[in-house]
Amino acid sequence: MPSTDSPSSVSPRRARLISLGYLLAGGALLGLSTNLAKLAGEFGLTPLAFLFWSLCGAATLLLALAAFKGRLPPVNARTLEYYGVSALVGVAGSNLVFFSAIAHIGAGFVALVITLPPLLTYLGALVLKMERFQVVRALGVVSALTGAMTLAAHKLAAPEVDVHWVLIALLGPVLLAIGNLYRTLRWPPGVASEALAPGMLMAAVILLLGVAMLPGFSLRIPAFGWNTTLLIALQATAFAGQFLLLFLLQKSSGPVLLSLLGSVGALFGVPVAIFVQGESAPEGLLLGAVLIGAGIALLNLGKARAAGR
Repeated sequence: MPSTDSPSSVSPRRARLISLGYLLAGGALLGLSTNLAKLAGEFGLTPLAFLFWSLCGAATLLLALAAFKGRLPPVNARTLEYYGVSALVGVAGSNLVFFSAIAHIGAGFVALVITLPPLLTYLGALVLKMERFQVVRALGVVSALTGAMTLAAHKLAAPEVDVHWVLIALLGPVLLAIGNLYRTLRWPPGVASEALAPGMLMAAVILLLGVAMLPGFSLRIPAFGWNTTLLIALQATAFAGQFLLLFLLQKSSGPVLLSLLGSVGALFGVPVAIFVQGESAPEGLLLGAVLIGAGIALLNLGKARAAGR
């Protein structure tokens, strides 16, 4: 069944506005996810257990949506490869790194670390000839990355920081950048976002189930009650929306604009970590937020100019 993610009847201006909406909404859900992961640790849930059960719920929600729209995930050699690799780098591996690091370096800093993929994604897209070099878009990526690095540098300078976990957390952006490029390069022809998203999440669930069978890992929920049930349900809903929007944004705008999801996530996630979770405000927050916002604006401007040619 052909994809209708980017209908030809939509004007270029409206298409850009839709993509911007996907970016802002997806980033907001990403910022929420990092804060929910910190709450999970306070409730006694391990990162693996919380991630696994939340992804189970998200996969169920997206599978139900796909069935309702008549777009169930196709199963063949190409799509199975796509689900598996996308799940490994973009869901199971990266999120397990981030969720594990939150307890040691805080939800606010992890939200900032997730802003780092844009430069890696942009460089990879240039090398693979998926993007033409454009000064405006390059400046946008550099601006967003500079904003993120400004915040990260202040965090690393703090005397109480756990450098070991900071370094582990920095593996996550590398995985995300690989995922951004892979999903575009290997997108199965004619398959809609609503079909690919649940397929990827189901593959992630299987991968995490395999991790749980290793010594020292468990999917057990220590105190199963209304609070843990509600928390997992909230994370499952956030994941379902986040990954569906991820595919819609990837289809409409490509891997570079998609890579700014983390930057937008930080703009939402860091204030929540400060005002709701009681974490200290990162130094340089205002400057970092301005630079990230400018980067998003420049990337959209560059895309608009390219579309107008």
